[in-house]
Amino acid sequence: MDSMKILLIAINAKYIHSNPAVYSLRAGADEAFRPFIEIVEYTINNRCEEILADIYRRKPDVIAFSCYIWNRSMTGSLLAELPKIMPEVPVWLGGPEVSYDAEKVLGQYRAVTGVMIGEGEETFRELVEYYCGGTQGREGLQKIRGIAYRTGSDGEGQPEDLEETVVAGDRAARAEKNAQGKICLTPERELTDISALPFLYEDLGPFENKIIYYESSRGCPYRCSYCLSSIDKKVRLRNIDMVKKELQFFLDHKVRQVKFVDRTFNCNHEHAVEIWKYLAEHDNGVTNFHFEIEADRITEEELRILAGLRPGLAQMEIGVQTVNPETLREIRRKADTDRIREVVERIEENHNIHVHLDLIAGLPYEDYDSFVHSFNCVHAMRPQQLQLGFLKVLKGSYLYEKAADYGLRYTDAPPYEVLSTKWLSYEQLLQLKKVEAMVEIYYNSGQFTHTLPVIQAAFPDAFSMYLELAEFYEKRSGLFSSPARSSRYEALLDFALQTERIGKKEEKMSEYVEMLRQLLTFDLYLRENMKSRPDFAGALLPYKQMIRDFYRKEEACRRYLSGYGGYDSRQLAKMTHMEVFDYPVWEQDAGKRTEYLAAPAMVLFDYHVRDALTYEARYVVIPTDEERTSDR
Repeated sequence: MDSMKILLIAINAKYIHSNPAVYSLRAGADEAFRPFIEIVEYTINNRCEEILADIYRRKPDVIAFSCYIWNRSMTGSLLAELPKIMPEVPVWLGGPEVSYDAEKVLGQYRAVTGVMIGEGEETFRELVEYYCGGTQGREGLQKIRGIAYRTGSDGEGQPEDLEETVVAGDRAARAEKNAQGKICLTPERELTDISALPFLYEDLGPFENKIIYYESSRGCPYRCSYCLSSIDKKVRLRNIDMVKKELQFFLDHKVRQVKFVDRTFNCNHEHAVEIWKYLAEHDNGVTNFHFEIEADRITEEELRILAGLRPGLAQMEIGVQTVNPETLREIRRKADTDRIREVVERIEENHNIHVHLDLIAGLPYEDYDSFVHSFNCVHAMRPQQLQLGFLKVLKGSYLYEKAADYGLRYTDAPPYEVLSTKWLSYEQLLQLKKVEAMVEIYYNSGQFTHTLPVIQAAFPDAFSMYLELAEFYEKRSGLFSSPARSSRYEALLDFALQTERIGKKEEKMSEYVEMLRQLLTFDLYLRENMKSRPDFAGALLPYKQMIRDFYRKEEACRRYLSGYGGYDSRQLAKMTHMEVFDYPVWEQDAGKRTEYLAAPAMVLFDYHVRDALTYEARYVVIPTDEERTSDR
């Protein structure tokens, strides 16, 4: 078996993503057989013909695909072509996209030899032994738990073609199919002891410039009807000493980000506390850790620990999903919205943790007005990121089984996204899609933090503003395709002026225009030292001598730019930015306006020092009389 090659294939959504599943499968195989296992990762942006050619050139003896909603369509295209060029090569599938309708998959794709069902480490280990250890044959496959396979698919010939006659979950159909001798479904495998699984990242080479995904627990104690984790309610924790050792490995190597894939990281208080304490005590000043948590489960002890973390060390993703009590009951989700709001406010008070809040559109009993209310409630919590997601009807979930009762229509093709429900029409869903696009551009980008609140004040609520902004974009179709970042600022200014023009007196309108123009200029330079100055920012020519004098003074005596070594005034002017505001400039405290300074005032933007959460540059407000300064 010296020439045996088993090819594990992952097709990721983006280049920065990796697939921990395939690495876990290889790490869990017997050491003697690992040299026979090769991993290859592509993305959904690769062309199918390129992937097909690359697979062929690698000359595998066995192929195994890791299947998820984001790659199911591309995997299906490859499965249709593989038997034409590699008819003798066994093909196996695994992952959540095929675990819950394995027989249907086998009926649909004649290239597929079998499907690994559920957690795959032990199953794959036995499959590797089957192919590499000289035990091939029908009896060998029958001994492997947790698989569905075609009888006759032992690698000795092309698998027989099957008609798609089996429906997932139909036990009678399964039994009939098995009786006909076409598909064999072996007994279910016990849940994996995740402390027995090897560490995946001893070699960080394949993960350079990619997000590291880490698992300290499996399973979830909750039963949310839209989630596959609700099927397995048994939470299994990885040994805490192992976890600390592995986290130290990431810290020692100063990896950029580690994303915990635990479904509810803080479902076990002691486990969460131990990890957060360890990270606080061993922080390397570089690595960021991402956690998905239940905010209303957080204890006072946990909040105290989180309050002491370095800014940027942690980010918390919190699934609010909805604030509608009837919807929460129906999706079997116990959530205390008031407590979530309190916890988010407590976390944000310290300005040290990036908060990401999620909403799901298309849930049962949530109509358009109810979702608008949910959106406004979550938006008011002021997270750094607000994800407006759309329900995915996942195979095997309780909601999948109840789809007909809810009038739930969704796409046949992955990602099985909602189209309409009894409570939400397709037309209304399209409105929400438009709002989602505006939230991504203007809120989640973090580029308009000072301008947006001022514009929003002219609307009854945040949702109304984003909806009107979306309709404004529709009328100006070229906005989405514009490559210039400044065009988004200009569009926002035009939108605000269009909104405010009605009913404003000319002198008030002039004041409003000037305020918005300078707010946008402030937001622009807060994020980037733009070389090309946008038209709305106006000219700095009247202040050119004032700015030149400032940098000459700074060259002679480093009062504000002490970290810039021996750079001269011209170099300092290029590396930083000085803006003069003749509209009153204010000091900032946690995003709230606190005190006006006399105008005109100079603002120095220092791009070498940035906020760990917002990536905004440090800025120093320098009154022209030099009597006082404000350093932020």
